[in-house]
Amino acid sequence: MVSSDRLSAFAVVSLLLIVIPGPSVLFVVGRALAHGRRAALTTVAGNTLGAYVLVVAVALGVGAVVERSVLVFTALKLIGAAYLVYLGVKAFRQRGALHGGLTTTGAPAERGRLRTLGEGFVVGVANPKTTVFFAAVLPQFVEPERGSVTGQMLVLGLVFTLIALLSDSLWGLVAATTRDWFAGSPRRLSLVGGVGGLTMIGLGVSVAVTGRKD
Repeated sequence: MVSSDRLSAFAVVSLLLIVIPGPSVLFVVGRALAHGRRAALTTVAGNTLGAYVLVVAVALGVGAVVERSVLVFTALKLIGAAYLVYLGVKAFRQRGALHGGLTTTGAPAERGRLRTLGEGFVVGVANPKTTVFFAAVLPQFVEPERGSVTGQMLVLGLVFTLIALLSDSLWGLVAATTRDWFAGSPRRLSLVGGVGGLTMIGLGVSVAVTGRKD
């Protein structure tokens, strides 16, 4: 199975991507600001389920191809790296829009848990940042000589989703607790978005220049 070194390295890379305010984080924070702590945590649960569905899909669909073709593996890596850089540039350029996106997240105060869970699930499944990460970055940490590629990807994906669960929950709790402070400062949100965009660009470049050598 996955070596401890690869597992630790993947956990660090996952954390760097997860803490960047992307579609999932923005959605969770928006729910916290509009509907409170319970809605935020329910959204996180749905988001996490959606993300792991992506893990399973990538592991089953991409794992076998990656195991057999270095060319396909390299192509996925470079395409994914380029897209991460694109998302980072976009996030940096649109950093000022975070405040508007959060403050316009309006809806009725009372929401059904199942509906909230479902909305979080859809955002998790449809998150382009997560999809690219699983397809292009996840295979970089697989060691074919240590056993099933699919199995390793499922384990690594579980690590990612657990980190995302903790991180997104923290975002939601902080946002719900400090609604006025968080939503009332466009400058603070712009800084968060700018740093997140630059971090994503760095991650994309790192993915492009590193990876499996075989």
